[in-house]
Amino acid sequence: MSQVLSYTRPDGQTVPAYLAEPTHASHAPGVVVIQEWWGLNDQIRGVADRLAAAGYRALVPDLYRGKSTLEAKEAEHLMHGLDFGTAAGQDVRGAVQYLKASGSAKVGVTGFCMGGALTLLAAVHVPEADAAAVWYGYPPLDYVDASRIRMPLQGHWALHDGFFPIAGVDQLEARLTAARVPFEFHRYDARHAFANEEADQRHMPELAHAPDAARLAWERTLAFLERTLRS
Repeated sequence: MSQVLSYTRPDGQTVPAYLAEPTHASHAPGVVVIQEWWGLNDQIRGVADRLAAAGYRALVPDLYRGKSTLEAKEAEHLMHGLDFGTAAGQDVRGAVQYLKASGSAKVGVTGFCMGGALTLLAAVHVPEADAAAVWYGYPPLDYVDASRIRMPLQGHWALHDGFFPIAGVDQLEARLTAARVPFEFHRYDARHAFANEEADQRHMPELAHAPDAARLAWERTLAFLERTLRS
């Protein structure tokens, strides 16, 4: 069951979004799903549908307000036009608040690529969230104030990621450890966007779908959400 709706951010502005829900959704936990740099497209809707099939209310904020693309240069342009602080502190926070106000006792955040970076920022700036699962994306680490993170984190990283080098993941891990953040990181012998089944269609050598890695990462993610959102 899915629908297009709008919700209100903390500052009063409205955000269009895609909501996928299980059949009996009234008290199901929620997950905010954050798009890759391509926009709110069919692939990310499919991620929300997958979470709904697993029993979660999955809400995807439309961060680009109706725009999406198949071209890398345009995706880069759209991403650079996004205010990441506002996206995390307003769009994502409003989405978490919406799911909680409409019946979900606990709400997690997950995101891919650009959405992974925003998931980490949400862990810092969205205190209402209960868990965060990051997929191959992180912001400049100076923006990650680990001392403010109170929720458990999970991360899925590609060892051969040309966009988000694994050395940065090692640095992030050290920051989280020093701040005593509860986290688990998993590294995969894969390239960027390994969980995106459309990655091979983008004609970008930096991207590659890796079905085995994606399957394992999804198993770990669903187990993590079960532990953190249903307990």
